Formats: sequence, C-alpha cells, structure tokens
Amino acid sequence: MNIRDSLIASGGWEDDGRFLYRGDLAMMTIPDIHIFAENVDRRAEDSGINVSEMIFMSRHKAASKIPTLTAHPIGNFNNADFGGTDRTLVKASPATMTGLLRSLSSKDAKHFQVSFEVTHHGPFVSCPATFIEIGSDESQWADKHAAKLIADSILEIKGNDLPTAVGIGGGHYAPRFTEVAIGFEINFGHMIPEYAFKDAGEDDLIRMISDSAKESGTKLVYVHRKSMKGDVHRRVKSAIDACGLETISSSGLDVIEN
Repeated sequence: MNIRDSLIASGGWEDDGRFLYRGDLAMMTIPDIHIFAENVDRRAEDSGINVSEMIFMSRHKAASKIPTLTAHPIGNFNNADFGGTDRTLVKASPATMTGLLRSLSSKDAKHFQVSFEVTHHGPFVSCPATFIEIGSDESQWADKHAAKLIADSILEIKGNDLPTAVGIGGGHYAPRFTEVAIGFEINFGHMIPEYAFKDAGEDDLIRMISDSAKESGTKLVYVHRKSMKGDVHRRVKSAIDACGLETISSSGLDVIEN
C-alpha cells in the first residue's frame, strides 16, 4: 500500500471507481492476499482492461531482516505451498523485471540492497508477471523512501530488446544473476535455485529447465557455475543439452555502458 500511495502521489492518475489509470497503466487494488489471488488478471479483463502484463507491488519478509528491494518471477517448480499451481510457472516479464532491477540499482537506495529473488510462489495468472517488493520486516515496509524508489522505477520502466536468459544455480537471492543483469546487456527470466532441484530426478530437472525457458521466451541459459559442485554442474549441463538449449557466460555478453 505504501508503494501504491507513492504512485498516486506522483500525480496524473484518473479514477473510475474501480481502477486508477495513467497512460497505459491501470492500477488495481484487491482485498485478497495477492499470492493466493489466482487468475486475478481475469478480474481486470472482465472489467474491460487489456492486460499485457502485471506488476505485483508487495512486501517481502525474511528472518535476516536485511533491508532489501527485490524483483522476481512467479510460479512453482515443485509444490504450490504459497499460491499458484503445483509444478507450474507463470510467464516471466524479463525486460520489465530486469529493467526494474536496473532502475532500482541506479538510485540512491541508502541502506537497502537491490536484488533479484529466484522464481517462487503464486498466484497463477495467464499473462506475464513480476513481483517487486520492499523487505525484509515491518520497519522497512513502512519506509516511504523505499516505496518511492519502487514507484519511480515502475513509472520509468521501458521495454528493451536485449536477449533473455534463464538462470540456474545459487540460492534464493540470486546475487550472481543480479550482478550480471546490472552489468551486462542481458535480461533474466525464470531463475532456478539449486535447492529447487537438489532432490529432483533427472526428468524433473529437465522439466524445470524446459518450462523456465518456455515461459521466459528464450533458448539461453546462464549457469552460476561457481555455486555448484562438479557433479551438480555435470547434471545441470546434461539436462540443458537434453532441452536443446544454449549455455552463455558473462564473457560473451556486452557490458552496459553507463
């Protein structure tokens, strides 16, 4: 709600009693807990909105309480314990999500870290979607500066035609994919942490990688090689090959010129 209030305070919104409009943006407020608001895009479409993609404005909770501004794709590699559908990914918005990350990283975030999170939780929607969040506890959720940074990034977002990669490896906060996205001309779509496939069979790993590529609209994969032991990397490489995908590294990418 603080991000919403910051967006409204920026001005230029029109209110029809159901939605707020500004240019090609429509802002929708729901009473539901958003991670369980399945098919919420249909509610907008039923009201006459042409939904091309969705950005969920959220708060992030972590035991670490580290002040963090995050962006991530949504869906479930395994069981849908927090909304969405079992073993089902939502279409990613690579250009939007990575653009939001770059915009946040370019601002004076003060004591906040800026980071991707890997793909996790619901809701399920049929259009491409991104979560953008303030974390990691109540003191940060109330931070008006952080809310304004996110609101400004949403208003500034522009599309791009950079290539997209699926990320594989590492932990939940994806620092390597964050670093690569900020420094190089690449967008990230779905990101698969090692914990998602640690106990999975080969068929499941292939499914996760294949679905991630499909729902990210890409054939490229970036593997966080240094996060993996040799046997894990060989397993991942075999699954990537089975999917007919191409592995890339930062050495093959153009550096973003500031």
